[in-house]
Amino acid sequence: MRVETVSGRVLGGPLEPVYVYEAPVRLWHWVMMLCLFVLAATGYLIGAPPPAIGGEPYDTFYFGWIRMIHESTAMIFVVALLVRIYWLFVGNHSARSIFYVPFWSGAWWQGFWSQIRYYLFLKKESDLWVGHNPVAQAAMFFMFTLGAIFISVTGLALFAEQWGWGTGWMRWFGWVFVLFGDPQMVRTLHHLAMWYLLLFAFIHMYMVFREDIMSGESIISTMVNGIRLWKREPRA
Repeated sequence: MRVETVSGRVLGGPLEPVYVYEAPVRLWHWVMMLCLFVLAATGYLIGAPPPAIGGEPYDTFYFGWIRMIHESTAMIFVVALLVRIYWLFVGNHSARSIFYVPFWSGAWWQGFWSQIRYYLFLKKESDLWVGHNPVAQAAMFFMFTLGAIFISVTGLALFAEQWGWGTGWMRWFGWVFVLFGDPQMVRTLHHLAMWYLLLFAFIHMYMVFREDIMSGESIISTMVNGIRLWKREPRA
């Protein structure tokens, strides 16, 4: 099977199954998905707290539980992101694809515009891709990877604020408040980053189901078992 090195486009057969996503990448994907929805729900409640119902707050610790779940899940999110960054150095080619966009490659741009035409229904069939197609790769980098790093840094800064200046947490993340001016701006940007990641998540889920039905390769099952399977031969 012939594959274009940078873009991952399949150029010719005979086709064969390809082990694309290694086990740590697949586990990270599902952990981050669960964390994202827990963080979005609890983060929304932190930003728009529900009214106190049923007695004094210290009797139920309702809002305290929301914060604890949010901050605990956020730590899992950050640790998982750090492990994923480590894996980009030791994993395979597909493990690195969401951390950069090869703007320098003419083959990548050719695949990008070809995929855009397919998404705009100007092209009947998509090309076949071993990993992420170029449009998906760009979306993963600009929306998810950069968004996840940004929301992690601003979230850790807000966590550090609870400990106060002079603490270890503030020595690590106090610069975030200096950069953005004041804590309220950091909260606002952190909140906007949540909506940015949720927008990506819903678009991503739509495209995954769409492409699993319409494209020429497996999508959902590949993130379960790591193996890319093919439904047709590549078109000339």
